[in-house]
Amino acid sequence: MKFLILCIMRIKFFDRFESFFFIGIGGVSMSGLAKFLLSLGKKVGGSDVFANEYTDELQQLGACIAIGSKPTSVKDYDLIVYTDAIKENDERLAEAEDLSKAIISRGQLLYEVSRCFKRVIAVAGCHGKTTCCSMLAHIFSAAGKKFAAHIGGKDLTFANFYCCGNDFFITEACEYKKNFLLLKPNVAVILNSDADHLECYGGEEDLIQSYMQFANSADVAVSLYCDLPLTYGLCFGFDKSADYYAKNIKSANGEYSFAVCEGASELGVVSLSVYGKHNVLNALAATAAARSVGIPFKFIRDGLSSFSGVERRFENIGYFNGAECIADYAHHPAELRAVLRTAKKLTEGKVFVVFQPHTYSRTKNLFKQFVRVLSPLNNLLVYKTFAAREYFDDAGSALTLSQSLKKSYYGDDVNDISEFISKAEEGDLILFLGAGDIYFIAKELVSQP
Repeated sequence: MKFLILCIMRIKFFDRFESFFFIGIGGVSMSGLAKFLLSLGKKVGGSDVFANEYTDELQQLGACIAIGSKPTSVKDYDLIVYTDAIKENDERLAEAEDLSKAIISRGQLLYEVSRCFKRVIAVAGCHGKTTCCSMLAHIFSAAGKKFAAHIGGKDLTFANFYCCGNDFFITEACEYKKNFLLLKPNVAVILNSDADHLECYGGEEDLIQSYMQFANSADVAVSLYCDLPLTYGLCFGFDKSADYYAKNIKSANGEYSFAVCEGASELGVVSLSVYGKHNVLNALAATAAARSVGIPFKFIRDGLSSFSGVERRFENIGYFNGAECIADYAHHPAELRAVLRTAKKLTEGKVFVVFQPHTYSRTKNLFKQFVRVLSPLNNLLVYKTFAAREYFDDAGSALTLSQSLKKSYYGDDVNDISEFISKAEEGDLILFLGAGDIYFIAKELVSQP
């Protein structure tokens, strides 16, 4: 992949450093930032526990990456970047501190990157950020704009980072540890304000106030209709009182088309090539953001039509026993509900669900919601928790969740998953859901003869 070296940027911050070391470089957001620095001709190194497609790609682009416990040192790098997922006792972070190296978080680096662009569009919300950012990238590409997109997933066209100029920077704004408040966007998009990452907040009220603060930091705020008590900005939704809303919504095999209305004016019809009614809302949010910076609707329509999806967002990964296998990043009750609703519309057979909870704190804080969403399922296996940055907590464990679901199985081994899905037949649908390593486990199982 080739990247444009943005010589015309005002990159005073990056003039101070020639080399960067990423602790946790294999994360999708971190690797996207690493690609940006490589595009500037910087020396990039990093470490991570496991190799993946992102670390492989970065190595091909010239980054020096250490995997696992392989010894490496940060002494030859000017700036050390860490992800919030790493432990405080990480040996490379400790070495950087001992050497008095300049150290910043991923969120702080993202802010510095955003300052290299004339205008910033930041997309926040509990779910939908990656899809909306990808939709915006396709819209800006169709409009011939000079932009960069930093995407928290792998868009099937633009991957997780794309750059063709410095007029616009499209990025996800993560609410974890209030990272999104580090950004100073021109356009702040808030897709929803559902409760998540409550371990980082005093409660839902604090979370809502943080979203409000994020909205107030921008020139233009775009939010879901009636979701936040904003007194200004643009809103989108299904309600005709929204600034941007959809009418004449039609579904064909799970894909939606609809007329986009801007106030009293009908702009035209959009046809999506991705599954799920929730993507109508994502498309409306992208439309509102694009219109706020003057992009004509014809390019919005063309861009949305060209968007073919994101890896791990209702992605067909193959077949097992003749049953279609779908992988999705869903790890919040609202996301699970949307995926299950779509799945039921697409098959007349049985739906088998393998769900891997992501972090103990999320499961614990949203336990009742998870139980409510998963209880109706007749074929469910809850796989061991992907702990990420956290230590074991029985109250939020996958086993505890499974024990609260009368019709579920629990699995802590890949063989448990294999045995469970072996019951599926041709005409059935198998869902692999979660934000952890379940995706890679699923792909390995599906690839077996």
